[in-house]
Amino acid sequence: MGSLVKQRVLRTIILLVLGVYFILPLIAMAEFSTRGKGGSRSLESWTGIVDDEGLMEALVNSLLLSVTSAVLMLVLLVPTMAWIRLRLPQLQRLVEFLCLLPLAIPAIVLVVGMAPLYAWVNYFLGDSPLTLTFAYTILVLPFAYRAVDAGLAAIDLKTLAEAARSLGASWFTVLWKVVVPNIRVALIGASLLSVALVLGEFTIASLLNFDTLQVQVNLLGKRNAGVSIAVSLLCLLFAFVLLFALSYVGQRRRQTVVEE
Repeated sequence: MGSLVKQRVLRTIILLVLGVYFILPLIAMAEFSTRGKGGSRSLESWTGIVDDEGLMEALVNSLLLSVTSAVLMLVLLVPTMAWIRLRLPQLQRLVEFLCLLPLAIPAIVLVVGMAPLYAWVNYFLGDSPLTLTFAYTILVLPFAYRAVDAGLAAIDLKTLAEAARSLGASWFTVLWKVVVPNIRVALIGASLLSVALVLGEFTIASLLNFDTLQVQVNLLGKRNAGVSIAVSLLCLLFAFVLLFALSYVGQRRRQTVVEE
């Protein structure tokens, strides 16, 4: 009984320390972004977010990039990983190595390699910031791969696929109605990681001269620090909301499985 109490107290202390560690910077950012003249409080920095047309345009670009990068990543990764687990397990290590490779290559090196390619991309598709989808899809592969791989490893993929095929289901039906529902939480996790990475990416967008949220935040920090901090705080809060939403979906999914 005494050991359980000690464990509970230790757990509470650790959670409090971590809570203070994460919450204090957010409070400091909120305090700085609401400073007004003469020591008063003002929401001028927050209203400046809406008034800044360049910032709003960059925010829309980053949100669209988050969606397109996450969708393209899932379209490429999920069928490939499922097919390799079912038909070509000997290639699993090779695919894992290729997917994790961008994690070991610095972003500046990736830009040097991508710059000549983007000259052709811009020539054929235009210079829209959405063309960064191709670069960001490569950038999120290491994180998305781990999430999807954990989801596939948690189910008996071969048995489920063979059962669906024996009932006359096509490979597309197996993927869409059997694989995807069973790894839904993993897909949401991979998408969340992709969105968080794209919203926070600066190096590639800056060096390739594209206008995204972090590029605008960097420029704002040089002329209006309050608005820059307010935007950064909004991005962090948005990431926390996504994280809690993921936890809620995962918990609901586990409860549904237990009830069934």
